[in-house]
Amino acid sequence: MTSPRFHGALAAAAALAASQLAAAVLGLRESPVLAIAQSAIRLTPGQVAEPIISVVGTADKPLSIVAVVIAMILLGGVIGSWWGEHRVRAVTGAVVLVGLAMAAVLSRPYGSLGGVVACLVGGATLLGVLALLQREPAPADDTEATAAVSRRRMLRLVAAVAIATAVAGTAGELLASRRRRRRDLDQLRESLELSVNRAPTPAGVDHKVQGQAPWRTSNRAFYRIDTALSPPLIDPGEWRLRIHGMVDREITVSYQDLLDRGLRNEWITLCCVSNPVGGDLISNTVFSGVPMTQLLDEVGVQAGADMLLSTSEDGWTCGTPLAAITDGRNAMLALGMDGVPLPVEHGFPVRQVVPGLFGYVSATKWVTEWELTRFDQAEAYWTKRGWSALGPVKTQSRIDVPRGSVDAGVVPVAGVAWAQHTGIEKVEVRVDDGAWKSAELASVPSDDTWVQWRWEWDALPGRHRLEVRATDKSGYTQTSKRADVVPDGATGYHGVDVSVA
Repeated sequence: MTSPRFHGALAAAAALAASQLAAAVLGLRESPVLAIAQSAIRLTPGQVAEPIISVVGTADKPLSIVAVVIAMILLGGVIGSWWGEHRVRAVTGAVVLVGLAMAAVLSRPYGSLGGVVACLVGGATLLGVLALLQREPAPADDTEATAAVSRRRMLRLVAAVAIATAVAGTAGELLASRRRRRRDLDQLRESLELSVNRAPTPAGVDHKVQGQAPWRTSNRAFYRIDTALSPPLIDPGEWRLRIHGMVDREITVSYQDLLDRGLRNEWITLCCVSNPVGGDLISNTVFSGVPMTQLLDEVGVQAGADMLLSTSEDGWTCGTPLAAITDGRNAMLALGMDGVPLPVEHGFPVRQVVPGLFGYVSATKWVTEWELTRFDQAEAYWTKRGWSALGPVKTQSRIDVPRGSVDAGVVPVAGVAWAQHTGIEKVEVRVDDGAWKSAELASVPSDDTWVQWRWEWDALPGRHRLEVRATDKSGYTQTSKRADVVPDGATGYHGVDVSVA
């Protein structure tokens, strides 16, 4: 016979299926499982989150959902093991689980009575299936009764398995509903016409060395790091940006309001504070949008305000230094990316873009609220988890090629360097701790983008170590001192080992 712990695991699986089904029937934008996973991400300390991100990268989102499902099933097993001899403890455990799920649901921007109902349905299913599977058997000394008990238990087990397998079908139904909404939104995106044309790639920006990152990043290849397990699906006709706080007058802006102001194109490189030395969490494209200062001028920022606290549709917050928005740089509310409306994963319908700052303090996707405030009065999502408040981008460089092994002779060494809003003055390469040699820089349209560099290396046979460093236009040369990404970005020279035959 199966064990009580196994009965509890099956009951938990059934509970998850029931809550998912309830969420689908009620048309919720976020199921309890997603809400719990998002809350787990939100409550994870920065010191724990950063190593996870560095290992799994963008796979953190599906892994979070899988972890929640596994954890719920394991907890169900514990409750099942208590059911026979510690019924009160088992029921209390189930009530606590449901209560935590309800708290997670209500803490989310999409929290609603429907979400609470879905949690209650899951809890009732958990207890009901446990009661079904662990009913008292008939006396063991009655052979016919024992056989009947076995048959009943088998039927109950089959019923429980059937309910549990509904998880896949239910999740599929929920996903199908979301896919329909996503398909409708994608069709709407494609029908939108922005008042700007797709900007051509400026001349001279790309060395076109094989293996070197292209200067212009496609939307498909653009890096994505955020906390949204499922990107918000926002109809641009319903989107609003509320601006309040330390302002002379509060206003609410619509998508059409931004379109009516006229959009302008700006080439901007964005990078993530989690990008390690030599990492690829950095991309460059042309954004189309409205200067953020236009809106700030309209509301009238009051004296003393030094932070713009922005909030996304899914509740994520970002604290941007007000000085970095108002110092003349191309800070914008972007509606377009590489000549088309923003992809859903990159913030459609509207996101922030502020050159020269790491994304966690500047690049809010799906932005719906601005509050003018002060750094000594408010904290944003990642600063609460140990990252620094201001987040200026650090001067960095990377070697893209060569990698591995090459033939002796003249070998192109190439990569990218960046110091957004400051600009790169020079890039230098050295071989085996030798003298630094100046590389050739490509042209750039502004200091807000990265720059490609290349250097011709007369490679001799053997094993060699190549390193690169950049100097920005302020005169600062990046340090060789290695530092982790926490709390304000990695430092150190990027180097590669190359075998020359």
